[in-house]
Amino acid sequence: MKKTFLTNLILLVFLNLLVKPFWIFGIDRTVQNTVGAEDYGVYAAMFSLSIILNILLDVGITNFNNRNIAQHSQLLRKYFSNIVILKCLLGVIYAVIALAVGALLGFTFEKYKLFIFLIFNQFLLSFILYLRSNISGLHKYKTDSIVSVIDRVLMIVLCGYLLLTYRSYFKIEWFVYAQTISYTITCAIAFIIVYRNASFFRIRFNFAFLLLIIKQSYPFALLVLLMGLYTRMDMVMVEYLLPNGAEQAGIYAQSYRILDAVSMFAYLFASLLLPMFAKMLRARDSIGQLTKLSFVLLIIPTLVFVICTWFYAWELMNLMYHHHFNESTDIYKVLIIGFVPISSSYIFGTLLTANNSLRQLNIIACCGMILNFVLNMIFIPQHGAYGAALASVVTLYLTAIIQIVLSTRIFSFEIQYKTIFLLVVFIALTITLCLTLKGALSENWIYNMAMLMIIAFAGAFAIRLLRIKDLFAIVKHDV
Repeated sequence: MKKTFLTNLILLVFLNLLVKPFWIFGIDRTVQNTVGAEDYGVYAAMFSLSIILNILLDVGITNFNNRNIAQHSQLLRKYFSNIVILKCLLGVIYAVIALAVGALLGFTFEKYKLFIFLIFNQFLLSFILYLRSNISGLHKYKTDSIVSVIDRVLMIVLCGYLLLTYRSYFKIEWFVYAQTISYTITCAIAFIIVYRNASFFRIRFNFAFLLLIIKQSYPFALLVLLMGLYTRMDMVMVEYLLPNGAEQAGIYAQSYRILDAVSMFAYLFASLLLPMFAKMLRARDSIGQLTKLSFVLLIIPTLVFVICTWFYAWELMNLMYHHHFNESTDIYKVLIIGFVPISSSYIFGTLLTANNSLRQLNIIACCGMILNFVLNMIFIPQHGAYGAALASVVTLYLTAIIQIVLSTRIFSFEIQYKTIFLLVVFIALTITLCLTLKGALSENWIYNMAMLMIIAFAGAFAIRLLRIKDLFAIVKHDV
């Protein structure tokens, strides 16, 4: 590779650090505070439903395409023309089924109007992700990094203008319309980039080829569906299992917002790893070094963030929201612990995907879906949104542990006892640090939390869990 994993990762994270936190905490949060927990809760539940059904738009094409283009870049010209028409056909099927589900759930006319735009937005987003899979599959990581933030930049501009100019009249529908405009423009830009690299495009319907693509990609589709169910069904179940479901869904959404934000960075990490793992596995290169480095690089900031923000949960919720911040604090303390298995899954789940170990991943995801549904049915009626958080975290940890064990066996990884021991020491030191120095370094809790995070990172280098020479070695050898 001409560009190193570390260099591309820094660029990707830098661009998203500039844009996505501002979108989530500056725009998305402000929208919820403006329209209220109940209206936002209705939107959040329908949004989660649209994501669960999103698999009908993709049937695994994006992951399948990313993996195959990374290994065989010459296939882009052949695949592109056929898959574009397939994506449009799937969009029609998705819309019909989604509208039917809405009818079964008893959506009102007002809900339907909003849901139609959410359906169209998911189609656009799915198309963007497919186009980006071609860009990253061609190892154009810088271009992919830029495309990954265009939609959010546009949304910030549009929603920011509406909130500043028409704050007292702002409606949740405007939020959705702004997303539609932003996704449309981003989709057009991404299409042009892929078109120029494909050097050939003609809309055509080759049924045999499309059937072959679906047959090869359906294991990816099943995996995405099952994972979508056990990570997104909680929001929908909270709204429909509780008498005050819309409000509880809104409270859950504001508790989930920070986790959703940081999970994006873990996902970006994985989006770089998938084509790299795929290419290295095809070349039969050793993946042990990249796997260990990527795990340590992701899990250290994850642990620092989880532990430090757990101790400042109330302050964060009180800062971000106008209402329900006490309930949100309890829910956030549970949800944020789930960031650790999420980060782990983005490493080992991505590795297993690149290895085409989809049967095993689907079994794991199926078990996770069943477990999450059962736990939600038990916990939500008893504990409300807090119960949904408990169910989610239990499911995330069990599925992540199984993925790690499976990866260790398939790739014959040596158990890194020293790394495990250092991780335990690091966790204990970071918790002790927060217990003893919370509020002691500065009167301003934000500065205090930031300094605790910096000290914790320094501790990772001090105990040699992170080593600068390892990073330089990766750059030197161009992993």
